[in-house]
Amino acid sequence: MGQWDKVSWMKLPKVVDDLIGSFERLPGVGHKSAQRQAFYLLRVPQRDLDLFGNALIELKKKTKFCTICHNLTESEQCSVCVDSMRDDSQVCVVESFQDVLAIEKAGSYKGVYHVLHGCLSPLNNIGPEELYVDTLIQRVRSGKIKEVILATNTSLEGEATAMYLTQQIRKAGVEIQISRIGRGMPTGIELEFADDETLRSSLQTRSIV
Repeated sequence: MGQWDKVSWMKLPKVVDDLIGSFERLPGVGHKSAQRQAFYLLRVPQRDLDLFGNALIELKKKTKFCTICHNLTESEQCSVCVDSMRDDSQVCVVESFQDVLAIEKAGSYKGVYHVLHGCLSPLNNIGPEELYVDTLIQRVRSGKIKEVILATNTSLEGEATAMYLTQQIRKAGVEIQISRIGRGMPTGIELEFADDETLRSSLQTRSIV
């Protein structure tokens, strides 16, 4: 028997093991990364740890979805929807509030948004009922909107979602312009990872559906 066969692995305290397990449930975090994060937190001052823990506790308590566009907010309506300087006749439809942040960072869009909170994905059992499609159609039927920009991702699911939304908007029987983000967005890329210039170009060169 070699010397390594005699080594028994140290058992971590349960609270540390539980924390590692919690980190592992986050997207893209493996076991080694989860361990590094947990051990890092063990070394930070308690006051910083308290602030971090409190931010996590308050995360769900103090955030909600905008009653108009379903963007992330602390109030009933998000900062975009309450901004009188925005063009509320132009609605950009995105999959997530990360996409809203990306487009806002690009700095060229002056309309408002509608956040679906996902895209159609039959393999993951995500259909229209799981998305904020009905409220989009309600906004379209209000008669205030002149253009809907479909800015779902350029993945297969994102394209299928854009096609479905186009059909539903046309079924609403309202004269409205429907456009799709244009050149500059490579197939398969997610909006939140696109650079600012790419996003500006894709919005400015959008095509009528």
